Amino acid sequence: MGIHVGFDSPTIIKYLEPTTGDLFKARYADCQFDESVYPTLGGEKHKLVKELSWNQTSLNWQDPRTLECDSEIQKIIHYQKLANQLPDSFADPNKVTKSYIPACNPPVRITVPTGQVQVATESTSRNKRGRPLGSKDKNPRKSKKGAIVETGIPNITDIAAAETHSNEPPEEVRDAESLGSEEIDNDEISINYNMSGTQWNRKEVDLNALFAYKVALDIANTQEDLEPTSITQCTHRTDWLKWKEAINVELKSLKLRNVFGPIIRTPFNVKPVGHKWVFVRKRNELGEVVRYKARLVAQGFSQRPGIDYEETYSPVVDATTFRFLISLAIRENLDLRLMDVVTAYLYWPLDNEIYMRLPDGIELKYKHASRDQYCIRLNKSLYGLKQSGRMWYNRLSEYLIREGYKNDPISPCIFIKKYSNKGFVIIAVYVDDLNILGTSGEISQTVDCLKAEFEMKDLGKTKFCLGLQLEYVKGGILVHQAAYTEKVLKRFNMDQAHPLTSPMVVRSLGLDNDPLGPKKDDEEILGPEKPYLSVVGALMYLASHTRPDICFAVNLLARFSSCPTQRHWNGIKHLLRYLQGTKDLGLFYTNHNKDGLVGFADAGYLSDPHTTKSQTGYVFTHGRTTISWRSMKQTITATSSNHAELLAIHEASRECVWLRSMTQHIRSNCGMDEDKEPTVLYEDNAACIAQLKEGYIKGDRTKHILPKFFSTSDWQKDGTISVQQVRSSENSADLFTKSLPASTLRKLIQQIGMRRLRDLQ
Repeated sequence: MGIHVGFDSPTIIKYLEPTTGDLFKARYADCQFDESVYPTLGGEKHKLVKELSWNQTSLNWQDPRTLECDSEIQKIIHYQKLANQLPDSFADPNKVTKSYIPACNPPVRITVPTGQVQVATESTSRNKRGRPLGSKDKNPRKSKKGAIVETGIPNITDIAAAETHSNEPPEEVRDAESLGSEEIDNDEISINYNMSGTQWNRKEVDLNALFAYKVALDIANTQEDLEPTSITQCTHRTDWLKWKEAINVELKSLKLRNVFGPIIRTPFNVKPVGHKWVFVRKRNELGEVVRYKARLVAQGFSQRPGIDYEETYSPVVDATTFRFLISLAIRENLDLRLMDVVTAYLYWPLDNEIYMRLPDGIELKYKHASRDQYCIRLNKSLYGLKQSGRMWYNRLSEYLIREGYKNDPISPCIFIKKYSNKGFVIIAVYVDDLNILGTSGEISQTVDCLKAEFEMKDLGKTKFCLGLQLEYVKGGILVHQAAYTEKVLKRFNMDQAHPLTSPMVVRSLGLDNDPLGPKKDDEEILGPEKPYLSVVGALMYLASHTRPDICFAVNLLARFSSCPTQRHWNGIKHLLRYLQGTKDLGLFYTNHNKDGLVGFADAGYLSDPHTTKSQTGYVFTHGRTTISWRSMKQTITATSSNHAELLAIHEASRECVWLRSMTQHIRSNCGMDEDKEPTVLYEDNAACIAQLKEGYIKGDRTKHILPKFFSTSDWQKDGTISVQQVRSSENSADLFTKSLPASTLRKLIQQIGMRRLRDLQ
């Protein structure tokens, strides 16, 4: 029996022998902790307990005196006393919250064949639970809900030393990989999934030690490159001078724009909003830091609707419109230029009275006054306020319209000005980034016009915008996200994976043979150590901007976000390995083809046999390169393949009507010829095409279909759309409704204008 002092390593504890005062070490798994007799040792025999003496040598012949100095032991005892003064909840195992984060070096699993192990002596070899191989205790030990309680407190000195250690795992951890800690009750460390009622048990998950260590090492390496969150953090960084310059620039801008009003006592019934400094490093298309930015932002989450703000909607240019503008620019030989508005949100007065707490750096006239009793009124909109984005859009829109630019609700972020000499300029607004397209001379006039009203930064030729990289190659522009893809692969430790030729395996529609079907009763739900939701979110951004080839795979895998299993995680890794081999694949907009808007629609009947739902897919190309696409599961259960095709072509027709309106608005205001011919929409189902020509006719096979799904027939009659038949092998929309073999996949992605950067350079 001894007094527990602390941890010497993750698996070794220190304890004091009460009769001699010597410090001993023991394995944590071999110890039992009894708090019912602490701190008076001996239970009911209190009088037999002796005072600690540091000089007794009665047992020195059994165990040499420790080399630990007396001062260090006294320090350890002091830490133990502090721990004993903590609230009782820390000593109650039912109130202790276990961490679900996996350790960097979990115990290595050792498989021991039953009946084939001969143990000559009790050596130091242990099985994965830390017991001798010859132990008769076959059942894992569990913590008791009684007198035996785990109450270990780590040594603070060891923790501090570990933080400054190298990236290699500590020696004690490497030596202890073959050891382990005791198993605990299932209820103590589990997660309940409310949606499915399934309980995830951590002890049944076999972790890969090397993978866990690499993830932890990656996080440790990237930790140094994270953006600072406060001025204090900035002062401790090597790039403090650059952050200091950015802070001074921001303060000068606030003063120049007259953002702050007078300092006053907080009025009655006024709730001032808080503030915070936000630090961001602007990067180019290669991920290199090009500018340091510091922003003093208001904490808009504390604003009250109807009192502090009314409307907040502020439009931005969408990815589909931006892709069309790139296609138009390369076809019409237009110049592209990117401009950035400095402190854009500080240009417009607020429409409500808003007060903010005193920011750091603003001093009170009364030195002894409490800063909490004072606030400052905001004269202009500030970053972070809910209405700031709307205020800036209204300010910019009012100025551009006054200067002769035209705007339309179809594309509220597109401003067009036609000059008398057949020149024109298009401005695409994304918050404070202005993408300018047009003829060379007119772009220069537009830049001068904007600089006369706003403080602008000319970023030159557009190479990186909306997270998209633009590569100007011979014959066109390639839009890709190679840098972002590399970051995704590195983030999820797949940057060294072996590449594959397709984003997913070819599925079987059988209920029992589908590799990407829903969770089965005998399957375990993935634990939090597998970042399933994070991967799906990262892949959705890729699929919606430059990678239509993975759109169906991402849509399918995203369905199981609430209860993923190992099968679905294997599908995620399969898709990441496909990206590993196609990082530079993107959309190539060429000036060699003058085709207009063309669409393809398709449906995968019963593509989800588990819910009897079908899949809708469509894609629209401009100049034979896609600008719009979608893959989604139908919300209505189709009763036949013809029914599913009607639902798919209905969704494609709705997208087609908007695309025609947007493209015609831009072309007409730029002085270009409008495409008055109907947009061709290809479909491979002959029965569907025949029904759309006749319109809605009540019959035994169509009476259950809602008439609104025959709206394509009306658009076909008025000359907006022309539905034509195409062979299934030539239907590009197949890419969005089913898993395809690698050869078919390559054919279709070429058909919609996707190319690799290495093939164009």
